[in-house]
Amino acid sequence: QVHLAESGGGSVRAGGFLRLSCAASGGDANTILVMGWFRQVPGQTRERVATIDSDGETTYADFVQGRFTISQDNAKDAVYLQMNSLKPEDTAMYYCAADPSPLDCDGVPCYTEEDFTYWGQGTQVTVSS
Repeated sequence: QVHLAESGGGSVRAGGFLRLSCAASGGDANTILVMGWFRQVPGQTRERVATIDSDGETTYADFVQGRFTISQDNAKDAVYLQMNSLKPEDTAMYYCAADPSPLDCDGVPCYTEEDFTYWGQGTQVTVSS
């Protein structure tokens, strides 16, 4: 089993920044080979923000537009999302996800939420104008 714990959410003004963190723990944590961030607004479907696999290959949603950076610390089984130049439309619950089976995306955003087995509880990000 794998437990994912997110942190770092909060409320900021437009143009501000936040850094989300996600730590994986549990007996199967060392099997994780891909991690990602998704977000969801109430009443809307969950959408992929960014992913990173054990080789360091990353993918980003088009709406990120160079504002967010995903990174990982394999020694700590952790993944981070640095979010800069935040916009009000970035307001959402952000979820960390992980899975033992990475896809060969070749740099193209190819993951869906169905590709991830483990999920965190989410951390709220609120951006005011």
